[in-house]
Amino acid sequence: MRPIIEIEHLNKSFGEIRAIQDLSFQVCEGELFAFLGVNGAGKSTTIHILCGQLAHDSGSVVIDGCRVDKHAEAIKRELGVVYQSSVLDKPLTVRDNLKTRAALYGLTGRAFEERLKELADLLSFGDILKRTVGKLSGGQRRRIDIARALIHKPKILILDEPTTGLDPQTRKLLWQVISGLRRSERMTVFLTTHYMQEAADADNVVILDHGRLVAQGSPLELKNRYTGDFVTIYGAQETQIKALNVPYEVLRDAIRVSVANTAAVTQMILANPTLFHDYEVTKGNMDDVFLAATGKKLTGGEKK
Repeated sequence: MRPIIEIEHLNKSFGEIRAIQDLSFQVCEGELFAFLGVNGAGKSTTIHILCGQLAHDSGSVVIDGCRVDKHAEAIKRELGVVYQSSVLDKPLTVRDNLKTRAALYGLTGRAFEERLKELADLLSFGDILKRTVGKLSGGQRRRIDIARALIHKPKILILDEPTTGLDPQTRKLLWQVISGLRRSERMTVFLTTHYMQEAADADNVVILDHGRLVAQGSPLELKNRYTGDFVTIYGAQETQIKALNVPYEVLRDAIRVSVANTAAVTQMILANPTLFHDYEVTKGNMDDVFLAATGKKLTGGEKK
């Protein structure tokens, strides 16, 4: 696939704080790309540089063939951005918010009305067009944030923790819309999130720590590289598990054993058939990957 975002040896400092350190990665056209890191890892700084809102110290950022430091205005037309905090004008109605935004891209008159109807149908907000944004619920406001970012049909949608605090129904709707646009318009999605389930659905993942890239690959590649398999054993005594001489964790009604891979699981079962009468085998998840790669949980805190 064709790279649509290319970052090479990017650096950015704020005084003595090195926010971004020799960062290099690519995002391919049409993919869902997850950009992960705890608060302060450098995610927001990178996004501000991508959007042309912040100058970088060295390195290069190329979006759809254009350098950000030389073609910032043209690149902004390629991007739609949904920030962590809503940037809508609360005193204005939903319609006026979107109309004002559309006008910045020359979308007026009939063209605006057609695009507004498309988005209202897509995101189910046709019944609140006349309501002021300040009176909307969090889920409704998030839908309008998404509509604002999509109003000019961007090639790249940047989502900075878009579903934090949303109810499951609204989160599901937003991801259905985004997945549909990726299929129908080959739209590229650049995502930061604290929900590892969302990252697990990505085509490619980059994990950042203290401004440095510490891990990159597909979710499956990262799971295979940073975690093994887990066997959850039910009805066993801890003394029996200790005899296996492998790392384990006591759960509420089971014991979870860590193993290197599926082959190791098979050997363990064959060697201890009476112990494994009720069990399940699972791969490590993206939470395990993040913890192994950074020594931190995504919500913050050092590994213990």
